[in-house]
Amino acid sequence: MKRTGDRVLAAVLRQPHAVLARPVQCPARDAVPRRPDRYPHRDEAVTYLTTYADRLDADIRTGRRVTAARQVPGGCEVETGGGERPRARSLVAASGSFGRPHCPALSNLDVFSGRLLYAADCRNPAPFTGQRVVVVGAGNSAVQIAAEPVEVASVTPATRELVKFTRRHTFGRDLHFWLSVTGLDTAPLGRVPRRPPTQPVLDDGRYRAALRSGRPDRRPLFTGVGGAKVTWPTGDREEVDAIVPATGYRPDLPYLAHLDGALDAEGKPLHREGPAIKVPGPAFVGLEWQRGLSSNSLRGVGRDAERSARRLAAPLTRR
Repeated sequence: MKRTGDRVLAAVLRQPHAVLARPVQCPARDAVPRRPDRYPHRDEAVTYLTTYADRLDADIRTGRRVTAARQVPGGCEVETGGGERPRARSLVAASGSFGRPHCPALSNLDVFSGRLLYAADCRNPAPFTGQRVVVVGAGNSAVQIAAEPVEVASVTPATRELVKFTRRHTFGRDLHFWLSVTGLDTAPLGRVPRRPPTQPVLDDGRYRAALRSGRPDRRPLFTGVGGAKVTWPTGDREEVDAIVPATGYRPDLPYLAHLDGALDAEGKPLHREGPAIKVPGPAFVGLEWQRGLSSNSLRGVGRDAERSARRLAAPLTRR
C-alpha cells in the first residue's frame, strides 16, 4: 500500500518471498531521457515513476493516508484514514526523508505576522512580485529559491555561515558521474556521520555570480522577529512580507508511533541500513544516508530497497 501524496508513503509487502521469486519488469534505462547537458525535468521524473509503478507486480493503492501501524500476531497491521486495516508479515516505510519540513530554532519565528512559507510551498516566483522576501538557509534549495525571484522581488538569503559551492562539472563531466566512477555513490558510509553533513550548493557558476553581484543580497541570519519585522545583526529592523525557511526536511512517520522502538524521541527511524533494530518487522527505504550518499535519491534507493527486501524475505521463506 502506498500513498503518492506529499507526506506519507507506506509500503506493505504481503508476500515478499513471492515478489522476490519472480522477475519484475521495470522501465528501461531510457525511460528518463539521458542527456549530458541537463537533469530530467519534473514531468520526465513523474513519467518514469508512474511507468515503474505500472510495471510492478504489486497491489498498489493510492489516495490512502496511513494513520497507524501496529504489531499483530504474525506481522503488522496498518490503519488508513478510510478505515482499511490490511495485514502483512512485513512492513516497509518508504516515505523517504522529505515529508516534514525542518526548521531549526529561530528567534520568535512563531510570532511572525507576515507569510511563513517552506521550500515546498515555493512553486514559482510570481507570488513574490513586488515583495520583500527573506530565505533562510545555505543549501541548494535555499539558494535556488532566493535566486529565482530577483527580477520581481527584493530577496535576501539569510545564513549562519557563508554559502559553500561545489562545481557541477569537472573535466567536462557532471559531479554525479565522478561520484559513480569513484564508488563514493555506493560506498556503505551511512554509519559514519552522526548527523548528515551539510552539502555545498551544486553550481555551474550562475548562483555564485548572483550572490557576488548582490542579487540576491546574502546577509547573516537575523537575530529576532517582531510582528512583520526582522532584526538584523547590525541592529537594523526591517519589515518583510515573507520568510521562507529552506532548511531541509525530516522523515514524517507518526503512524509508526505505536510500534515501540521504531522511532526515537525526535521521530527519527531507529534502523541499521534499513531494517529496524529495536522492533521486529518494519524496515525503512529512502532515508538520507540510510546506507550511503545516494540512499535518498532515485539513483540509489533501488539498491537499498533490494537489500532491505531480501533481509525481510529471508526469515519468511525459511518458514
